[in-house]
Amino acid sequence: MKRAYLALEDGTVFEGYSFGAEGEACGEVVFNTAMTGYQEILTDPSYKGQIVTMTYPLIGNYGINDEDVESFRPWVEGFVVKEASGIVSNWRAREGLHEYLKRHGIVGIEGIDTRELTKRLREVGSQMGVISTVESDLVKLVEKARSLPKIEGRDLVKEVTCKAPYRWDEGDWELGRGYRKVKEGRYKIVVYDFGVKFNILRMLVEAGFDVTVVPANTPAEDVLDMKPHGVFLSNGPGDPAPVEYAIKNIRKLLGKLPICGICLGHQLLALALGGKTYKLKFGHHGANHPVKDLVENRIEITSQNHNFAVDPDSLKGEVEVTHINLNDYTVEGLRHKSIPAFSVQFHPEASPGPHDSRNVFARLKRLVEEFWASGCSR
Repeated sequence: MKRAYLALEDGTVFEGYSFGAEGEACGEVVFNTAMTGYQEILTDPSYKGQIVTMTYPLIGNYGINDEDVESFRPWVEGFVVKEASGIVSNWRAREGLHEYLKRHGIVGIEGIDTRELTKRLREVGSQMGVISTVESDLVKLVEKARSLPKIEGRDLVKEVTCKAPYRWDEGDWELGRGYRKVKEGRYKIVVYDFGVKFNILRMLVEAGFDVTVVPANTPAEDVLDMKPHGVFLSNGPGDPAPVEYAIKNIRKLLGKLPICGICLGHQLLALALGGKTYKLKFGHHGANHPVKDLVENRIEITSQNHNFAVDPDSLKGEVEVTHINLNDYTVEGLRHKSIPAFSVQFHPEASPGPHDSRNVFARLKRLVEEFWASGCSR
């Protein structure tokens, strides 16, 4: 087993063993508390620019299959685990985690104390870091980690968005049949791809939408020319503030069509409505975050993946907070009282995670129905 090192910008170094591809990986080091779903996590575009640490100690035991992916490729910069299982035991598996990471050029490190690393990130905050299998000079690795550009102020959306519009017709997964195909939904919806996850698109199809995905920089005028019944703002990586083109387009669409946002889409909607965002100390990454729905007065366990949050004190006028995180009381949802627009910070599509909040898609469908039933014309 080849030695590998993880160096953080605060000078902390972890020694372990290489798995996956060899070389170096650089990015912001974060931790994810989900017990399963590593394949979905690896392929979530929201992790662009980040090295992901799994807190669950045994990763890779059920291998990799062809179906449980959230995009066309993995996006994490690097992968950190306590133990990478060398045994794959699942009837759906097509290859092992080591082979998958190696095939996609993703550097991994195993055999380190991920509990200590997680505690460090919780105390100090998310840090820039380097995984290396080729450099043994620890001083150089720490210096390299300190020289890396921060996530703040960088537009990572442009690196993960699609290049051209496409239609999505895949619904939910069924045992023995896979993902079912849907010919056409009742309501046309345009999805801005800021780093969209496949399962969001599947849940929109299941809710009755005819889904068209467009690049993140698509002008609002082009969206209106498509004559959709609504607009969806997807999840995505990094800081929402530099994605100014998206904020401008959202402002042009406000009031003209029903709008719903998830994760980064939630933050971009808040900015378009005049709010502000800020960076969390170590972010929310996992499948077990409790959220309170203030409108329905109910608790939901949610899947989350974000580093930034909406400042509640910046929301003015008719914008109100609808959901809060019960761990740190950050904003988890908002809506406009007079304009048909709402958003949530968490991931109602889960994948991985609980299904408590899938009602978000039914809520969007009701909003679209009410908007067009009210006499609105194109």
